[in-house]
Amino acid sequence: MPIIRPVRREDHAGWLPLWAGYNAFYERVGPTALDPAITAMTWARFFDPYEPVFALVAEQEGQLLGLTHFLYHRSTTAIGPNCYLQDLFTTPEARGQGVGRALIEAVCARAKNDGAARVYWQTHETNAAGRLLYDKVAKHLGFIVYTRVL
Repeated sequence: MPIIRPVRREDHAGWLPLWAGYNAFYERVGPTALDPAITAMTWARFFDPYEPVFALVAEQEGQLLGLTHFLYHRSTTAIGPNCYLQDLFTTPEARGQGVGRALIEAVCARAKNDGAARVYWQTHETNAAGRLLYDKVAKHLGFIVYTRVL
């Protein structure tokens, strides 16, 4: 089982392909790819003490197998912060080996320790493999997400 730990600055070369894989899964490649400035800012936020954005990685034998990014925010329905697990990705070779679950559990443990009232996330309805895991570790409350690009 891999070690789940906070990302370090020296992980950039190993994190970048995971980030690219995550974005490719959501079809952010080619003409719809993220601006490189977004990737650079995302990476920088993990190390900025004033940002509520964090990253964990799964490492085994010196190789990064997965990542998760999460952030804290206020809510009108709780005093403590909520934790939004924004990104979760594992290498194809690591899937089905408990890496995704370990990353989710690590975020939940960290959020609980930090006083969060809940951890939540969203995924695309076509992410059948991810949803099999999510249905085992969390409860789908039936909410539908709407987005308006500005």
